[in-house]
Amino acid sequence: MIYKQLDFYCRNFKNDIPAGIVVFLVALPLCLGIALASGAPLFSGLIAGMVGGLIISWASGSQLSVSGPAAGLTVIVYNAIDTLGSFSGFLVALVLAGFLQLIFGFMKAGSISAYFPTPVIKGMLAAIGLILIMKQIPHALGYDASFEGDESYMQETSRSTLDELTGVLKYISPGATVVSAVSLMILMLWETNYIKRINFLRIFPGALLVVAWGVAYNIIALQIAPEWAVSAKHLVSLPVTKDAVDFINLFSFPDFNFLFNKQTYTIAVTLAVIASLETLLSLEAVDKLDPLKRIAPTNRELKAQGLGNIISGFIGGLPLTAVIVRSAANVNAGGKSKVSSFVHGYFLLMSVMFFARYLNHIPLACLAAILLQTGYKLAKPKLFLEFLHKGQNQWVPFIATVTAILITDLLKGILVGLLVGLYYVIRANYHAAISLTQSGNHYLLQLNKDVSFLNRALLRNYLDQIEEGSYLVIDGSKTQFIDHDILETIEDFIQSASDANITVETVQLNGKEKIPHSRKTSNIPRRKRFGRSSSLKETAPIIVKSN
Repeated sequence: MIYKQLDFYCRNFKNDIPAGIVVFLVALPLCLGIALASGAPLFSGLIAGMVGGLIISWASGSQLSVSGPAAGLTVIVYNAIDTLGSFSGFLVALVLAGFLQLIFGFMKAGSISAYFPTPVIKGMLAAIGLILIMKQIPHALGYDASFEGDESYMQETSRSTLDELTGVLKYISPGATVVSAVSLMILMLWETNYIKRINFLRIFPGALLVVAWGVAYNIIALQIAPEWAVSAKHLVSLPVTKDAVDFINLFSFPDFNFLFNKQTYTIAVTLAVIASLETLLSLEAVDKLDPLKRIAPTNRELKAQGLGNIISGFIGGLPLTAVIVRSAANVNAGGKSKVSSFVHGYFLLMSVMFFARYLNHIPLACLAAILLQTGYKLAKPKLFLEFLHKGQNQWVPFIATVTAILITDLLKGILVGLLVGLYYVIRANYHAAISLTQSGNHYLLQLNKDVSFLNRALLRNYLDQIEEGSYLVIDGSKTQFIDHDILETIEDFIQSASDANITVETVQLNGKEKIPHSRKTSNIPRRKRFGRSSSLKETAPIIVKSN
């Protein structure tokens, strides 16, 4: 088994290493920006990215998911640091949150992700794609006021994004605009069949060419046309270390005296719950994006995230989750295995230790172009048409999720999508759980599957259709559970049936729920007891609409 895994990783190095570099380039400014927005040291964001790549990538069971600091936790982290009055105190809460996530994993709490319907998950991906596009347009044009919000779909609303889109018109940078426009053309060209047919060109990922183009353009522009160059504030900004001692001094450590502060535990629980939910949502979404359709073990993911947050807390990092934007960038760049996530963590480490001064020449407009392409792939018009053609029960939860996320945040949007999806599930079960067929004065009332109190009104409507002097068979052979309210309704009908000269027989209702003793029941198969009454199935059903 181990040899097969090693062989799989080795065979995909040619895809995973370039993809890891692309994810590293995308993650780099986001790690710094999220740390800035959280009110934490800038290096804490990079630590979280390193732990996500170097540790969680191997502890996780997902091949394509990328973990790192999450924009959705920025407000929680900022308020937690403010409440405790110390970043070292916050690190204690983070360590405790990691232990709680380990407990969640061992308690198999990850199974909750199986209850997110496909329209809701696809709606979440489409909404994130639209948010990426809206958030990256300002940066592609040279307006980089809040890069930390570029993948935030938890706290920032569409109003703040629209404000940025309006404000960008006042701050367009010609240099950044040229870089991003050419970058997008390169990325689109690299998606064409013409490029894919040329083996030599396929060696170079489009995203890396985009970065090379941006750096080369800016170097040349500074020499011959400074007014068209990209200014320093629109470039990547990494902390530059001179030696190993300088690097080690960037780390922070928890102050365990905060274990005696009650607020530490409240913050820890909040972090553990929100980080776990965001991780499970992202993991479910990445599984949908995986071209190989692999399913990651959710409980193992919670354990991996718990381990990562414990380590991150001990060395001064931010909270970690599986993050959909970087994971989508990984899939988009051609990543095949967890090696790509590891490579991204490795380059984060190397960049801070040795290459920070060189990476600080990369224009943010290059990264904006990469994310614009990622956003388009998540929210293609084809996806919207696909769900529109699938019918109302798929389209409405999908578009409700997209809309709710855009105007609120991720968790509220997912909740709205789940509620809308639940409505359609209940409606489908409401009509499918019970059916009524007729042949002459013979009726068959079939309980098709588990029947709950939600079907009581429909049952009553069907029973009202039974005419006087009829023969009714109530068959529960296809069910495993019948709600007591349903049985009580059947019992009430049986007791009053004699007044209308209706003969009632019941089949296999025993054991589904406690049956009232006054009802006559039978476990004899219908075909044997009623002879040719099986022909009841061949008649057209009576369709009764319930109000």
